[in-house]
Amino acid sequence: MPLTPSFSAAREAFLDFCRIEKGLSSNSLLAYDRDLLRLEAFSNLACDGRLPESAHLLRYLDQLYRDGLGARSIARHLSTIRNLYSYLLREGRIAEDPASALPTPRQPRKIPRYLNSSQIDTLVARPDASKPNGLRDRAMVSLLYASGLRVSELCRLEISSLNLEMGLVRVTGKGNKERLVPMGTEAIQDLRRYLQDARPALLKGRATRFLFVTTRGGALTRQAFWKSLRGYGRQSGIFEGLSPHVLRHTFATHLLEGGADLRSLQTMLGHADISTTQIYTHVARTRLRAAFDSHHPRA
Repeated sequence: MPLTPSFSAAREAFLDFCRIEKGLSSNSLLAYDRDLLRLEAFSNLACDGRLPESAHLLRYLDQLYRDGLGARSIARHLSTIRNLYSYLLREGRIAEDPASALPTPRQPRKIPRYLNSSQIDTLVARPDASKPNGLRDRAMVSLLYASGLRVSELCRLEISSLNLEMGLVRVTGKGNKERLVPMGTEAIQDLRRYLQDARPALLKGRATRFLFVTTRGGALTRQAFWKSLRGYGRQSGIFEGLSPHVLRHTFATHLLEGGADLRSLQTMLGHADISTTQIYTHVARTRLRAAFDSHHPRA
């Protein structure tokens, strides 16, 4: 029989595995750590610091519901727990997986929010192009819509990632996986103007490998860009709560509306599983309806 570790030791070992072996991003590691610290606090109270067994895990799940967490948050917690116990079982630190029988809450499938072409044009034009910060923000918004990058990927881009002549950007996504994503001509023009007129003015002679920079010479953070984008959204009269992910959804939706297939979209978005990309099939259904209405003699 394997020696069952304490919860604290199990958590540390699992996070080390995720960081070193799986190469997860700092954001993913922080999310795992938050979930596991919450379970560890429960473990200290209910199990004297030992790994919770099936009955305790069910009590913990019930506690999450009583605390008012939504289905999506609970599903994320359960995913973290399952990954932890799966790792411990593979490593021979536990004899059986008590998380395998945990029920998963059903999540309502929401159609992603996205912008129309007119809203995109208004949003891209909103940053003040007479200022270096405005040129930078315009290039970021334009590239985000043209490529569908995650905001963390956008802010980590390096100068060497761009190939403006070929219209490609090399992206390092989740799990340190690289992919090449094409860019449109308007995004390329905005990037050229930013690189020529704004980036040198922001850096003032300092050197950095990052593409999008602040007046201090460092990379612009995703939180700072999120705040700026939300402000541009308000100024443009776009719905409350505009986020970088809405632009990612918009990129995907507009590609499918133009006739792109899900496999190509999966590659560009950097989804490991096609099932993740299938959230956009509402667009394909809309296109089928339009095709039927336009071409069937009895539509």
